[in-house]
Amino acid sequence: MENEITLKRFIEIRRDLGFTQAEFAKLLGVKNTTADIERGRTKLSGKVVSELLKQFKINPLWLFGETENKYLETSQTSVIPKVVTVNASDNENMVLVNAKAAAGYPQNIADTSWYEQLPAFDLPIPEFRNSTYRGFQVEGDSMLPNLRSGEWVLAKAIEHVDAVSANKMYVVVLQDSVLVKKVERKPNSNNVTLISLNETYPPYEIKPFQIQEIWEVNSKITFNVDATTESGLLRQLQESMDDLKRQLKRIN
Repeated sequence: MENEITLKRFIEIRRDLGFTQAEFAKLLGVKNTTADIERGRTKLSGKVVSELLKQFKINPLWLFGETENKYLETSQTSVIPKVVTVNASDNENMVLVNAKAAAGYPQNIADTSWYEQLPAFDLPIPEFRNSTYRGFQVEGDSMLPNLRSGEWVLAKAIEHVDAVSANKMYVVVLQDSVLVKKVERKPNSNNVTLISLNETYPPYEIKPFQIQEIWEVNSKITFNVDATTESGLLRQLQESMDDLKRQLKRIN
């Protein structure tokens, strides 16, 4: 039988993550349910401990009551893009993810064939050559007054969650949604706080492992209301290049 603190902490993990006993069992490769583990009838196997570490960064020493550090390697949580596309000249394309496509983005994030249906754009500006960029369409009013629904943001990929700055906006790709938020890492906390600029939306916390990708917003493009087609979008992006150059010069 496992000791009391191990059982308590195992139950705490499942409840914090919001899984039922059957759902958690399926994730961890346990037959049927985790009920017997939680009641102390079945020993916590090495495979289960390994899955907790691999999937959720749970520190095995914490699980067995040897430390108060619940998570391991939060600073190494990789959010690097799963797919990068290039044009005929082997330069990276800026893939454009509109609001409709964003609904399927988390589920297809590593499917190279899925990206072929998305329009892509090449910005021949040196500042956009040194990193991977992606365009995302804003949906909703949670980032008012800075971003309106229907506008586009151009965002640069970052590699790790701990690289975020509290003074910037980010496109955060979770396991089931794509959000534009401010991102905050609080000292002595393993959680990530997502913050809306519109104060009617309260901030909320998530775990680093829930994040698939993070893109740092550094430009915004607003279009006329009649720019509704992909060809119209690409045309207006071309027309916006000069304006982007002027913005970058002012920043520099």
